[in-house]
Amino acid sequence: MSGYTEELKGLIGKVESTRPARVEKAKRGEHFPSLTIKEREEWLRRYHPDYKSEGRARVGVGPNRGGVFPEEVARLLESRSMLDPDGINLGTSDYATDVLVIGAGGAGTAAALAVAASGLDVLVSTKLRHGDSNTVMAEGGMQAADQECDSPYFHYLDVIGGGHFTNSPPLVSALTNDAPLIIHWLEEMGMMFDKLPDGRMKVRHGGGTSRKRMHSAGDMTGAEIMRVLRDEARNRADRIKVLEFSPAVELLTDKSGAVCGAVLYNLETKEYYVVKAKAVVMATGGFGRLHIQGFPTTNHYGATADGVVMAYRAGVELQDMDSTQYHPTGAIYPEQNVGLLITEKVRGLGAQILNSEGTEFCFALEPRDVESACIIRECVDAGHGVVTPTARVGVWLDSPMIDMLHGTGTVRKELPAKYIQFKRYNIDISKEPMLVYPTLHYQNGGVRIDEFGGTSLKGFFAAGEVTGGVHGKNRLMGNSLLDVLVFGRRAGIAASECAKGLSETPAPTLEHVKKFHGELKKAGIKDPVKGPMLLPAYAPDHVKKRQWG
Repeated sequence: MSGYTEELKGLIGKVESTRPARVEKAKRGEHFPSLTIKEREEWLRRYHPDYKSEGRARVGVGPNRGGVFPEEVARLLESRSMLDPDGINLGTSDYATDVLVIGAGGAGTAAALAVAASGLDVLVSTKLRHGDSNTVMAEGGMQAADQECDSPYFHYLDVIGGGHFTNSPPLVSALTNDAPLIIHWLEEMGMMFDKLPDGRMKVRHGGGTSRKRMHSAGDMTGAEIMRVLRDEARNRADRIKVLEFSPAVELLTDKSGAVCGAVLYNLETKEYYVVKAKAVVMATGGFGRLHIQGFPTTNHYGATADGVVMAYRAGVELQDMDSTQYHPTGAIYPEQNVGLLITEKVRGLGAQILNSEGTEFCFALEPRDVESACIIRECVDAGHGVVTPTARVGVWLDSPMIDMLHGTGTVRKELPAKYIQFKRYNIDISKEPMLVYPTLHYQNGGVRIDEFGGTSLKGFFAAGEVTGGVHGKNRLMGNSLLDVLVFGRRAGIAASECAKGLSETPAPTLEHVKKFHGELKKAGIKDPVKGPMLLPAYAPDHVKKRQWG
């Protein structure tokens, strides 16, 4: 029995009626025309959430003072520390290490492995368990130019164009030139990539790519990457120590302003730990759980912008924090799946985006922000969206086309996680389309870094989604998994060199926190929230009324 209602089944009938002709066109290589540059700009300006004036606030303190960001972000950047700077004993430390890595997703673990390879000791602090991150939730693949018809040159051009020419060229150069090396590194550690029968890499297109360079492991690519990284870290337990359920809540700086450790908070015992380190790598990921403009999110439970809050308070400039990526295909039905990612690999395999009449209205592989704008336009302006029983609105993603284009069983083979995700609700995506709408997916901006993960503060490095500049105003599919590995390794190597240059760890202070609190007071910001947030609060009002404290 299908999990769709009778009303939705009726609309699926329209999709099925147009499918044979659409499949024949796709087999001939005929596709819905992509938008011109001018049309893309117009659609973004009119329909993408980033271009709305509402939901924005001007930041009143810090290095980006005067910048206009999403109000959820601005509120956290103006937050007060969880700590009383005079109430923490910094005379002794609970842990001392060469390098402290904050965050244990792909970027943090890659950094830790690089530090260990240099012969130094590294302590990794993570909010949840080792690997609980957006990395493990990334599905569709990772870009790398390692095929004969491709090169880092073409990859570079695609990244720059996808970011609307707002990216930092040195960062994009590092990303694309290191990509083939990252593939080799992962294979050496035992990653199981999808391959052709002759052993060659199986690669596909992603939105905004001029060449097929998407490497994958089914639709669980991030989970497979995290598996090999975590196993490799555990094999180096002599050098790498991981503290789970112990997020950082404040950086430590010496009298010159250099970063020399952090204060951690044990979520289970409510204790604070002081960690002294010669260098620190920030790899805390993104901010999806802030639910910018009320959108659902694909992000893991701990994605609450902790890293940018701590870095900003210490005086590090942020860039592109006004830009947020909404993945064009987030599930909106059934209700239990709302916000969950429907990987771009589905469209890379040939599935088309259709409106309530069962007709195409956009090229399925536009860059993500453009694709999202097209879907929002079709639902909001054109009025051709599909309404669910809970009054959500979306469009069809015609996944049954995949088996018709590539052979029966392709959906189950190439998209096993998506198949299971819907099958538990009696929807067979090899026979029935999915309902989708844009969902909050990625923090495009973040901490400003150089090509080695360095920041404006001595001893402080950053990598992964917590950083900005790599992707500019829009990220292409498959470059986030690459980003975390390229810059995780680079930051780990740079942090190791920094640590080796110090004979001893400087005496830590929280002077930067006192200074920031003074700025808040001077700016007249009343009742600032406490930050970082650590975890989102989803308790309904009637439950909150019964909670103590």
